[in-house]
Amino acid sequence: MASLGLMKSRARWLRIALTCVGLACVGLTCAAKAGAADLPPIRLAMIEGMSGPFANAGAAVERNLRFGVERVNARGGVKLADGMHPLALVVLDGKGSSEASLVQLRAAIDEKIGFVMQGNSSAVAAALVAAIDKQNEREPEQRVLFLNYSADDPALTNDACSFWHFRFDAHAGMRMDALADALQRDRAVKKVYLLNQDYSFGHDVSREARRALHEKRPDIAITGDEFHPIGRVKDFAPYIAKIRASGADAVITGNWGNDLTLLVKAAREQGLGAKFYTFYGNSLGAPAALGDAGVKRVIAVADWHPNAGGAASDAYYRAFRARFPAASDDYLVLRMPLMIDMLATAMTRAGSADPLAVARALEGMAFDGAGFHPSTMRASDHQLIQPLYVMEMDKSGTPGVRFDNEGSGYGFRTLLSVPAADTAPPTTCKMTRPSR
Repeated sequence: MASLGLMKSRARWLRIALTCVGLACVGLTCAAKAGAADLPPIRLAMIEGMSGPFANAGAAVERNLRFGVERVNARGGVKLADGMHPLALVVLDGKGSSEASLVQLRAAIDEKIGFVMQGNSSAVAAALVAAIDKQNEREPEQRVLFLNYSADDPALTNDACSFWHFRFDAHAGMRMDALADALQRDRAVKKVYLLNQDYSFGHDVSREARRALHEKRPDIAITGDEFHPIGRVKDFAPYIAKIRASGADAVITGNWGNDLTLLVKAAREQGLGAKFYTFYGNSLGAPAALGDAGVKRVIAVADWHPNAGGAASDAYYRAFRARFPAASDDYLVLRMPLMIDMLATAMTRAGSADPLAVARALEGMAFDGAGFHPSTMRASDHQLIQPLYVMEMDKSGTPGVRFDNEGSGYGFRTLLSVPAADTAPPTTCKMTRPSR
């Protein structure tokens, strides 16, 4: 049965790859189209939970990565020594588990795909990094490069860093420092409740919250520090009751996907008046679930948001919405298509799609970020250093909220923008680099 399942999985993503190659030519002239089509595509494997409780998060990732791939292909693809190659996105269902994701990694390696992308689970990311390290040591002629767009465990660019891993998101400590900067200004908050998913990332958020509050708001009392099963809670009302009973003025949570949507929905239904300081409160249904109850009470942190400002930023967002016009297909996660753009730039600079050459080209790369989001891939630990924004939920059309989220009528305004240089944390990474 396992072999049959693997064969079905391979057949599925091969069909997707062929479809993506066809899509690669959208928007090109006939001459460019013919030239790129003559050369094989460079396949990028996305391993993500496309089924199960977080399938909506996986679908959002696919849209964002596909948008990045299509933009690269629309300008001709990637220039290698033999000419222009299109990119092809290959979507593999890791089911949100380490075991299934490792099976899909093996399938990608067997098909000689040299670039793997994943993010919606730090536990899965850690398992993939360990497996890729072993693969690259065992078979140096068939190496794999891992591109991480959302797995935010600080260890991945600290003690567990790897030459073959690059993180394009701010890690949990970086995000928490930005939220704590906002809490320094919110003197009305005296008590906070920490509520997070019971896995590595949730524990990271809890630990980093305690550290950041101690450093920046030592007067705040932590009235609860609780973890819940990831992806299995259907009714958060009991947790909301505990938060209310604790007397907390605010909740700090790293919840994402349905665990966040259901949490804020329960808060609205129970009339909880506390503020929510979140990592992901600006996406995946959260604003619509909160409605008016979230206005000026939900705070989120991200590398970018639609109301971050500037003509170039607005134009980029409008291009995404034109490509995915359904309200349910919002939200642009800027770092994901920009990750594809940085990868394509590294390949072009290296003149090669060899993972080692591309990794060396990525190290230390300064990237303009579509003209409005300058960032640098720090060579010492492969952590992207980029601006961060802390934002507050409000009704669309109010000052600073030009765009809403997912057609909900609610969006976010910038409370605090943190320049890239001010987000850079120290690192304990001691990276081993291959000699050849």
